[in-house]
Amino acid sequence: MAQVKLTSTQRRKYRVRNRIRATALKQGKPRLSIHRTSLHMHAQIIDDVSGKTLASASTMNADIKKALKSTSNVDAATAVGDAIAAAAKKAKVKTVIFDRGQFLYHGRVKAVAEAARAGGLEF
Repeated sequence: MAQVKLTSTQRRKYRVRNRIRATALKQGKPRLSIHRTSLHMHAQIIDDVSGKTLASASTMNADIKKALKSTSNVDAATAVGDAIAAAAKKAKVKTVIFDRGQFLYHGRVKAVAEAARAGGLEF
């Protein structure tokens, strides 16, 4: 069987995700996972010990989508960050570990993180 060569984004995804999971399991904190597509932003708080999603927010949610002009810009990412912070408060989560996945900490990913911090999440 031939080996498949990984792309740089796949290598980065595996490297970041493994480090984050190990830290999250050691410290017992849930992780705030971000996923970015060309049209939408998704954020969810995942408890790796139980394997369950505690809270989630996305630009596909009706209330967030209705308030936005576009779902693929920094303003939309900020709205998702605010929504995930509110959902975390409702789920009684205060501290998380930020998991950016394969995405660089820049632009929309950074906007989600900063809005979540401003909303009360600590990471």
